[in-house]
Amino acid sequence: MSNTSNTTGSTDNMAKGLEDVVITTTKLSKVDGIAGHLYYRGYSIDVLAQHASFEEVAHLLWFGHLPNKAELQATRERLARERYLTPGLVDSLRNIPSTASPMAVLRSAVSLLGHYDPEAEDTNHEAVMDKACRLTAQIASVIAAFERLRRGQELVEPREDLNHAANFLYMLTGEEPDPAASRALEMYLILLADHEFNASTFAARVTASTMSDLYSAVTAAIGALKGPLHGAANQKAMEQFMEIGSVENVRSWFEKAKAERRRIMGVGHRVYKVLDPRARHLREVALQLNEVAEDHRWLDIALKLEELVESDPYFNERQLHPNVDYYSAPLLYTLGIPVDLFTTIFAMSRIVGWTAHVMEQWADNRLIRPRAQYVGPIDLPWVPLEQRG
Repeated sequence: MSNTSNTTGSTDNMAKGLEDVVITTTKLSKVDGIAGHLYYRGYSIDVLAQHASFEEVAHLLWFGHLPNKAELQATRERLARERYLTPGLVDSLRNIPSTASPMAVLRSAVSLLGHYDPEAEDTNHEAVMDKACRLTAQIASVIAAFERLRRGQELVEPREDLNHAANFLYMLTGEEPDPAASRALEMYLILLADHEFNASTFAARVTASTMSDLYSAVTAAIGALKGPLHGAANQKAMEQFMEIGSVENVRSWFEKAKAERRRIMGVGHRVYKVLDPRARHLREVALQLNEVAEDHRWLDIALKLEELVESDPYFNERQLHPNVDYYSAPLLYTLGIPVDLFTTIFAMSRIVGWTAHVMEQWADNRLIRPRAQYVGPIDLPWVPLEQRG
């Protein structure tokens, strides 16, 4: 056998990146990339975006059904009670450099939260539900706290009378949240709550399959979401719009980007071959928010660039259309959220899906342990140390 390659098998049938490989079943969400549909527990995202609150969607993903009035009130109160951060965690946040990556801070903070949770190691279903609520509430508080601390501002105590989205904006700014802004953020949180087996969800389930604790699974998910090929795409999309600068520059920027074969951030998706259904709703809510915004140019740039993309044969042939990151960028920026905080807001939504997936994994667990085909050398001869070059 050759010492330079392994010829014992072909790689022709392997799916790089596990593309189109189905590894298990799920009842949480369904992505139809051909028709452009997304479902949570059987409910179309179109229906949920129109009618649901974030708390209703959280309850749906965790418990498997939409809540009645009493259940919804209980979920709201449960989340509101869990918003407070322990002094020890706040001290840790104060000691983190203001220049730290917000996603790195969130990753560390979630790991630290486990130290203050007496149920951290308990995998009983009720304990896991407690932790899911706790993490959903406290991730939002951590993001708001770190942003204020790095600005040199004092923290804002949470308000239990506000819903999840409105309370976050209040803790971030210290001001009474505008109803239109609160609803826009809530829509974003609803639309990103789950998305089948994306990279971060898969990371959470792999970790959970080892029977590690929930905090470890969520920390793994945040680490995956931090990557620029996954969650950070919304930040890159906004940086792209800022580079363009004005509507007048869109066409020349687009032609130059095509000539240089640059990737248009926020365009194209691994699964969707048509317009991402979440992008459609985010565009609509961004248009509504723009009616009361002082600066319209970011959404105007996005709309003009989408027009050019959709009319271009290159993008049409390759089925490349705006994805969820495309319109979430001007939406979040118009809400006053700093660009480098965008991916943490993604996590603030997806924590609901991550925790629901961990619970589903544990309900019928098997250690996730795929195989790899070895393609390196075999049976290399041993060379004594003194004879090695």
